[in-house]
Formats: sequence, C-alpha cells, structure tokens
Amino acid sequence: MIKKYIKRNTLLYKLFLYYRLIYKEKFFFKRKTYSQSGEDIFIAAYMEQNNIKNGTYVDVGAFHPTKYSNTCLLFNKGWSGINIDLNPTSIDYFKILRPKDKNVCCAISNREKKTRIFINNIFSPLNTISRKHASSFNFDSKNELQFFTKSRKFNNIVKKKFDFLNIDIEGLDFQVLKSINLSKYRPNLICIEILDKKILKDIKRYLNKFEYYYIKRFAASYLFEYKKRND
Repeated sequence: MIKKYIKRNTLLYKLFLYYRLIYKEKFFFKRKTYSQSGEDIFIAAYMEQNNIKNGTYVDVGAFHPTKYSNTCLLFNKGWSGINIDLNPTSIDYFKILRPKDKNVCCAISNREKKTRIFINNIFSPLNTISRKHASSFNFDSKNELQFFTKSRKFNNIVKKKFDFLNIDIEGLDFQVLKSINLSKYRPNLICIEILDKKILKDIKRYLNKFEYYYIKRFAASYLFEYKKRND
C-alpha cells in the first residue's frame, strides 16, 4: 500500500492527507456517530441533559478528528478543546480539521522526559510508549517505526477546567489518569478505555475517591460521571 512509503512533511504526504479526509473518510458529511461503539451519542446526550453547551474537552490519545472519535460529535455541536496524541500525523489531521483547537503532539507522563514511541506506520491508530504493549500489536517489522519524543505533564498542557475527559492510549490509560489532578479540573464526565478488565476494580476505586462513579460501558470504553454524594 502506498501509505507505507509516504514520508511526513512531503508534498505527497500532504496530498495524501487531504485525499483520505475528502474521498476516503468523507469528513464533510455529518454523521450520527463517529465513535467505535456509539459512545459519543451517549456523551452528547448526557451533556445536553445536564445543560452543558459549547463546552470544552480534553482528548488524550485523540488519534483522528473524525475516525473513532469520541469528541467529533461534540465539536460539531460547538465544543472545542485540546487534542493530544504522540503520533505527529494524528496532530497534522487535527490541525487541518480543528485548527482552533489546541493540538499537541506528545506523550503524557508524570514527568517530562525523552520517551521512545512504538508505532506501526504513521497512519496507524496503534501506537504506545510501552515496549511490552507494543509486542502485543503484532507489527510488521518492515513497517514498525520507533522514534523519540518528549513526554509532558498533563498539568503543564491543560491550564483551565474542562467538561469532558477522554483517555484512549492503548493500555497505559490508568497510568495517565493517575497523573491528572482531578480535584483541580473536575470534568463532568470521563471516558477511559480499559483493555485489561483485571484493573477495572482498581480504576473504579481510584475514581470513587474523587467522587466519580461508573455509569455506562460501550465495548472497552467506560464512562464515569462526577457526582458529589452526601455522607
């Protein structure tokens, strides 16, 4: 396939981005849902029911502005926010379709450091900073890419409170969640991908300490709402 041989920051690369967006992904056609399992419909309805309009989101592991997106439906309703992904091509897509959002290419960690990235190809949704997790992707060794980027702290990127937090980073979601100061930001709703159900109880227990409670599941996406409960 041609995309395996395209190098970033070339004319062919830029043309291919627009080709995929216009002809293959048809971004200009509004859809009922953009998520993998329809979770964005629930998220949008939840915000409307709670009278949260033109809100803000932070999407960690954003991947793509339309494909598999849990924030695109909100964006179409007037929302804006911050999109974070460690794949530069993902951020290039966001700069085309959501130029008014803050689009950040980095890995999120509890400390800033030089971090190795594992990725199948520049157009792939499969990427991680975990060597162990990368081995489970069964990458084609001819196309697997490794490069370094600087990891950043969430608190150094996100300065203001926001309404919706989405985390989808292929297995390290809980570690990133724990690096976020939930007491400071207090999003109304959190959606986190949980691939290993063995840690589900730990995540629920952790979020309960910040008064977030499980309300809904869509495949591997688990939704938690902030609800202050009286003792």
